[in-house]
Amino acid sequence: MVDAVPEFASSPLFTPAEKAAMRLADAMGGAHKQQDFDAVFAELRKHWTEPQIVELGWRASVFIGYGRLVYALGVDAIGASCRLPQHATG
Repeated sequence: MVDAVPEFASSPLFTPAEKAAMRLADAMGGAHKQQDFDAVFAELRKHWTEPQIVELGWRASVFIGYGRLVYALGVDAIGASCRLPQHATG
């Protein structure tokens, strides 16, 4: 199933609700200023309540932020020793 994530929109493995949630995360994680969030939220509202949508967005933002931090720190693998590279320490 993990292998199907990059093509989630066309995959039969995900429900319409899951696809809507994944579209939100994809829109947030990519070129977010160029996204049609009205359409994203309209689709989300077909499947999720407002509190659930906020929770989905919050969780996506935590993982997006974590991924960007890992990249900025130069960590090659999750679980690896996280010694800060020289550019991050000073």
